[in-house]
Amino acid sequence: MHTFSFMFQYIKKHRLQYAAGIFTLFVVDFANLYIPKLTGTITDGLTAHSMDFNGVMKNLLIIFLLGATLAFGRFLWRYFLFGASRSIEKELRNDMFRHLEKMSVEYYNEHKTGDLMTRFTSDLNAVRMAIGPAVICVFDASVMTVMVVFQMMYYVDVKLTLIAVIPMLLILFGELYFGKIAHARYLKRQEAVSDLTDFVQESFSGIRVIKAFVRERAERSAFSKTNRNTMEKNLSIAKLQSVIIPLLDVIIGLSSLAALIYGGYLALTGDITLGRFVAFNQYINMLVWPMLACGDAVNMFSQGFASIRRIRSILEEKPEITDREELEPIERINGSITFSHLTFIHRGHSEPTLKDISLDVPAGTTLAVIGRTGNGKSTLVNLLLHLYDTKPGMLLIDGKDINSIPLKTLRENIAYVPQDNFLFSDTLKSNIAFGAENEDMEAITRATKNACIHENIISFPDGYETIVGERGVTLSGGQKQRSSIARALMKDAPILILDDALSAVDTDTEEHILYNLKKNRAGKTTILIAHRISTIQNADLILVLEDGKAKEIGTHDTLMAENGIYRDMFEKQQLEAAFGE
Repeated sequence: MHTFSFMFQYIKKHRLQYAAGIFTLFVVDFANLYIPKLTGTITDGLTAHSMDFNGVMKNLLIIFLLGATLAFGRFLWRYFLFGASRSIEKELRNDMFRHLEKMSVEYYNEHKTGDLMTRFTSDLNAVRMAIGPAVICVFDASVMTVMVVFQMMYYVDVKLTLIAVIPMLLILFGELYFGKIAHARYLKRQEAVSDLTDFVQESFSGIRVIKAFVRERAERSAFSKTNRNTMEKNLSIAKLQSVIIPLLDVIIGLSSLAALIYGGYLALTGDITLGRFVAFNQYINMLVWPMLACGDAVNMFSQGFASIRRIRSILEEKPEITDREELEPIERINGSITFSHLTFIHRGHSEPTLKDISLDVPAGTTLAVIGRTGNGKSTLVNLLLHLYDTKPGMLLIDGKDINSIPLKTLRENIAYVPQDNFLFSDTLKSNIAFGAENEDMEAITRATKNACIHENIISFPDGYETIVGERGVTLSGGQKQRSSIARALMKDAPILILDDALSAVDTDTEEHILYNLKKNRAGKTTILIAHRISTIQNADLILVLEDGKAKEIGTHDTLMAENGIYRDMFEKQQLEAAFGE
């Protein structure tokens, strides 16, 4: 889609506001034309003694009314045009956010947060300037110039007008050339700003790691380089402007000087009256703004079009994970899961992460998945949540291919506790009720008691209204884990997935949580992913992953009897626990 076509679909929605704003702007410019003419009339009348006091007052009253019209008109065009550009900015930001929510996990693996944030802020601001103030500048630089030049030729003198206007044509062509150079420089500047934003965001998020490894000086040095790059890109634009803007002033000055010399000569020889000479100089001053506006418009359009390209690149990205056309109308999931020769390769990898896994998990089963780090446990979870695509027939929910189940239905029926236990910068109550339809305090309390976090919460000064800070930094690792478990339990979903969700709690608390899960989730499917065998040994079914393959499947007792990988892991953990004591 062409850049203009892309923006026109938004401008079209606000065409009435734009039409009203441009019409008001035209009225303002048209009213502006008569002020120099009236000034000249008064000057000629007083010079020739042909105008009395009443005549002067009458003309001054007209000038006052024109001034009032200008003031009200300028308010209106700002209201319409600036209002429309702000509305489009809001709509673009909403569309970007809505679109990014649809993007797959892989997209966020490949795109930096700081870069996306820059497009939401700096780039959108540049777009707003291009579709708001720049429109005003273009209108004034074209319509106002035509009207003023015509009035100068008609009311004053044709030759004098040409002498004044010809130098200004140089401005027009010079600014068009400047715009091409500026566009490329603005694009590089925005990329540098994105890198800077991303660096700052990442450094602040990882401040604890930076401090722990005493890397403050190294980070300051790296930041200084990134900051210097941003400064250099900004300076490249400033250098261009430092040449263009003074040159613009010189040309405008030369135009005014030529008009003043030749116009003064015509006034002295009597070819034009003194009043017309005065009016002409006012018209010349009126042309200065359109010429400057032309430069501002080129500047804003250069930034705006560079930013529109960056925004389009987001909106034109296609989500990898979408609902297929052949969807089945499903409202509720029972919870049975079937892996049928499940094989999955991450994008950019040459070897499969999961290899030929086949397993039936009836509804109501507690399935435990265990294996060494990097053997595909979390990938299995991501496939169940349909964060990655699988080939048809490899993963079935209630006997239906997961690709045929609407994403909304699938994810509404799965409660998930991730490894990183992400909490939002909000109250504990809002975090726990995040996936529920409302903040029912009774249900929240029941969930927190089952997750063994209720006692901790009520001991805080603000209780459930405690603000947990960004990513839950004010809580301990165990408290964050249990809060995440409580949030998942609030959904009361047919399928619950706990991805290493008990690693930060002590064994006694773990036992209480597992007991509560068994008691409250009877008849519902629970998937436990863990490294500790103590967490999963009472599961109905245990899947042991090794090199992405299902090496062993069974209960704790049957796997112990096999003397395989599971038993080896169990004995090592028992030995570690004995030495730890």
